Amino acid sequence: MVKSGIDQDALIDMFAQASAQQGDKLRQAVTEATLKALQGREMTLANMRQVITTVTQATSNGVAKNPAPAVDLEALLRKAFDGMDAALLKAVQAHHKALQQLMSQGAGLRDTQLKAALDSVEKMEGMLFTTVNKAVHGVAQPLQGPWEHVLQTMKVQGTATGAGATQTVEALMNQAQDVMRTTRATQLRATQVMMDSYAAMVSGVLIGMAEGLGGAVPVAASAASAPGAAKPDASK
Repeated sequence: MVKSGIDQDALIDMFAQASAQQGDKLRQAVTEATLKALQGREMTLANMRQVITTVTQATSNGVAKNPAPAVDLEALLRKAFDGMDAALLKAVQAHHKALQQLMSQGAGLRDTQLKAALDSVEKMEGMLFTTVNKAVHGVAQPLQGPWEHVLQTMKVQGTATGAGATQTVEALMNQAQDVMRTTRATQLRATQVMMDSYAAMVSGVLIGMAEGLGGAVPVAASAASAPGAAKPDASK
């Protein structure tokens, strides 16, 4: 059965036949399945929730069907969680690169879409915990205890997704500050050049004003027309 771009039957079969010794193989399989599903849709929190829910349910169903008498349920579920975590870290890194490109082309942290994307990155770890926890409520009763312990342990240890999100936000904030400093320095240099040539600028403005009035009025003519000025003697 394929749902959300994920071959659930393949995941179920793999976990149903797995042992704790196959941990790395299980984690990698979950990572690849999660990434494949994420790549086939827009990278929104809603789409991520759908994928994480499907993977959680499929891997849980597989573990529930595992016939091994001494199988470590928590170890298998931890590998499933680690696989989803690794896939979301890749999603964080993809966000990072895309946002870097936008900012290098002039986008700022005040831009609505960029702010929304950065907000999504910050919420991804919380989304992972919330979504898995919600999906666990629908799995077999014997798995709910082990799942709860996995989630509690990972909240204490922290996830790769959370660490990657923190680094992404810090890096982009630093990039934005560098851009602001560079822009401010450029503006200050331009202003200083203008101030250094201020006197010449004023002279140029004055010339422009005079030209706009049809040229400067001769001083002698201006003085002759002034009130109280002596009129020329016509007898001379």
